[in-house]
Amino acid sequence: CEINFNPIFFQQIAMISKQIISIVISVGLISTIWSQPKSTKLNQKEQTVNRLAKESSPYLLQHKNNPVDWYPWGEEAFQKAAELNRPIFLSIGYSTCHWCHVMEHESFEDEQVAQLMNENFISIKVDREELPEIDHVYMSVCQAMTGRGGWPLTIIMTPEKEPFFAGTYFPKNGRFGRPGMMELLPSIADAWKNKHDELVQSANRINEFLQKSNKKELGDALNESILNEAFSQFESRYDKIHGGFGTQPKFPSPHNLIYLLRYHHMIGDKASLEMVEKTLQEMRLGGIFDHVGFGFHRYSTDKEWLVPHFEKMLYDQAMLAMAYTEAFQVTGNQDYKNTTEEILTYVQRDMTDVRGGFYSAEDADSEGEEGLFYLWTMEELKSLLGEEDAMFLHRIYNLDSSGNFKDEATGQFTGKNIFHLNAPISNSMEAEKISTIREKLFDAREKRIHPIKDDKILTDWNGLMIAAFTKAGVAFQSKQYIEIAEKSAQFIFKNLTDDKGRLKKRYRKGKSGLDAHLDDYAFLVWGLLELYEATFNVHYLEKAVQLNEIMVDEFWNESSGGFYLGSNKTEKLIVRAMTGYDGAIPSGNSIATMNLLKLTRLTGEVKWAEMADKTFKVFSNEINQAPTGFISMITAFLFESNHPKEIVIVGSGSDPVTVAALNRVKSEYNPTKVLLFKNTDDTKRQLSTLAKWTSTQETINNKTTFYVCQDFACKIPTTDIDQAFKFIHE
Repeated sequence: CEINFNPIFFQQIAMISKQIISIVISVGLISTIWSQPKSTKLNQKEQTVNRLAKESSPYLLQHKNNPVDWYPWGEEAFQKAAELNRPIFLSIGYSTCHWCHVMEHESFEDEQVAQLMNENFISIKVDREELPEIDHVYMSVCQAMTGRGGWPLTIIMTPEKEPFFAGTYFPKNGRFGRPGMMELLPSIADAWKNKHDELVQSANRINEFLQKSNKKELGDALNESILNEAFSQFESRYDKIHGGFGTQPKFPSPHNLIYLLRYHHMIGDKASLEMVEKTLQEMRLGGIFDHVGFGFHRYSTDKEWLVPHFEKMLYDQAMLAMAYTEAFQVTGNQDYKNTTEEILTYVQRDMTDVRGGFYSAEDADSEGEEGLFYLWTMEELKSLLGEEDAMFLHRIYNLDSSGNFKDEATGQFTGKNIFHLNAPISNSMEAEKISTIREKLFDAREKRIHPIKDDKILTDWNGLMIAAFTKAGVAFQSKQYIEIAEKSAQFIFKNLTDDKGRLKKRYRKGKSGLDAHLDDYAFLVWGLLELYEATFNVHYLEKAVQLNEIMVDEFWNESSGGFYLGSNKTEKLIVRAMTGYDGAIPSGNSIATMNLLKLTRLTGEVKWAEMADKTFKVFSNEINQAPTGFISMITAFLFESNHPKEIVIVGSGSDPVTVAALNRVKSEYNPTKVLLFKNTDDTKRQLSTLAKWTSTQETINNKTTFYVCQDFACKIPTTDIDQAFKFIHE
């Protein structure tokens, strides 16, 4: 499974990689199949279960029956490696990753491969979604050593956790120039024995480079020209025919689209809005969207958005829902609202626990075949719907009697079809007919064997989904959406927070655990700030401030600024990672920075703004090199550059005039405002305790009163909502 690639971290370490390959080739002849061990029949216990059976991660549990003697990440594995003087075979993936399944079936379920691994390595399995800092550190190594990255991620390293070999997917036997496990494992094992000192020296050099590259120093302040530079880079990569950026594969990357929408709002540039609209429209038409059950697949393998990687990730649904919601707010186009509602329908129906948390993902595969659950033959459709309706779908959804779907690996047509449109359905009669047929198809598809659902509940991804439901609730004036977001927040408070208020990472089947990472705090604070501005329940703002304080205490880099991925209270890795580079979702540092800026405006605490300024500076050199790789950080910078306004409405929460004013201000698209409500019915004056700067703001003549402030100065208070909007729009 592909990963967005960070090009900055590469050249020097790639030279070390070439030297390591030459060491391995000179000893083990990596391009030649070694003497293969005889296939031995493992006893029933080894065949049935290994250490991973005791884990909670669905991904690790998928490997509990492998003949490989897997360890989870932990001290036991490293002690054993040191005791036996063996290198560590580290395999990182996630439960819904197609090529992770392929490598498991081809290699990790094979007794010959397992024998080589068990005799020569200590093998560790990691779920990247549960241990993102470990994944980030070693993925950086893979990107630097090989020029690419993705999952499954394969790392060979010393018992001291220092890597010296990296790659992604390896089959059992080599093909098309790619070495297989039967060549790779004995070659590295032999090199470990016969060229041990050279491998360790190379590992030390990689470790030194990691330390050096991760050391952050304050750069210059960002210049507003970076906003235009980022836009220009998107414009140069924009696909005018199919939307999106670049060629293939194409990732939705909705945080890019959110930036362009906000850039358009700030600058008034039409081209940026056109890029967003074209991309959102083409994605909704393409096979990357599930036209039967709704929701978006992971990414498109082609430039037309036709053939997806079929896994569905919670974070994609959250970020795409936010992009379509903001597009609706900017344009008023009902299609974007409809798409958001379809995404959220899928999440409510298939990805929501009855207690309120959101599940992580659905697999790409069912019955051992990628996409099988989502594909149709014309014969199936005719049998289910009859000739007339089947041929109607044939025309509308570009179906083919011989199939329109190509297998990604072979490039061959499979005889099956994936639904995709050439244009939106504008004919109301056709739309109604499609709706009726879709329900029949959905009911029939429900009887199929479903892809495996990864039902772990992750704090960070739930934070994103809370933000998405809340934004949609405000934009569409949906009380139901906001209640769903609140239920998830309450689930986290109850199940993923310890008695000191610190977050935990993962909940599954009644058990919570694992240390929280930066993203858990940053994304949840984001969701809580959205909830506060939607409900004006001061409890959400209070929790956001508390969690932000913990995040600063445990993750802040005191020497230069910015946030580490891991807490100062958890395991120390070979390097304490810190990054602002966006992947499939915004970086934790970017969202943390936006939160700091908003918290400054909401609470009046300037210390948050000072931290945000330092964070911009600590990443400024990298941002200037590759603006679009740090677009979420630039989005935060755009917020601050666009002279954000603090709007305080003072009045009674039971007064219809006040409620109407709050709803009017909330629903208007203005990504550079923060909104507070000082409820005169609140005898405890909770808001004034959190935001002391509002303590003197009262009603005038007992009427709903508006205070609009900008650049640390406030306009004259007014009871005239039209005058208030004039101040807001200045």
